[in-house]
Amino acid sequence: MAEAEESPGDPGTASPRPLMRDLKAVGKKFMHVLYPRKSNTLLRDWDLWGPLILCVTLALMLQRDSVDSEKDGGPQFAEVFVIVWFGAVTITLNSKLLGGNISFFQSLCVLGYCILPLTVAMLICRLVLLADPGPVNFMVRLFVVIVMFAWSIVASTAFLADSQPPNRRALAVYPVFLFYFVISWMILTFTPQ
Repeated sequence: MAEAEESPGDPGTASPRPLMRDLKAVGKKFMHVLYPRKSNTLLRDWDLWGPLILCVTLALMLQRDSVDSEKDGGPQFAEVFVIVWFGAVTITLNSKLLGGNISFFQSLCVLGYCILPLTVAMLICRLVLLADPGPVNFMVRLFVVIVMFAWSIVASTAFLADSQPPNRRALAVYPVFLFYFVISWMILTFTPQ
């Protein structure tokens, strides 16, 4: 009796091809955010792997260093996670209520991937905070956060603006501005113990 061979990518095989395919797709979407241009790739081939990775990374970097973190006043992992996902869901619902022609998961995908510049800002701010605190330190962090905040806004509106009716684009972009502003504020006000 001949044994049936499973093709690469079947659930029964340990082939790394599906994983590599997904990692390449996530990498391409990161490149679309780093170099924002009008493209339907992020909308057409949506996934939530990149947003999940970015959200977890940002939440971990915003954690305080203390063991007993109940009294440090900083955001906890779950708080950051909830703020990011609740904000993305709220913006998505707003977009749908304004008559946008984008699906729920496409919007979550775009908003999640566009957190990449803010995650980079958090990484840079963590490195800057290793130096002595002072006004120069704060000014460098402020500059980095403002630039990355603007980058997130430009990247997300490049993908989301065309999905809204022309007379309602400002109503759709304003919550996006607030969403990234809250995340930027958490990054800017972060100070390790």
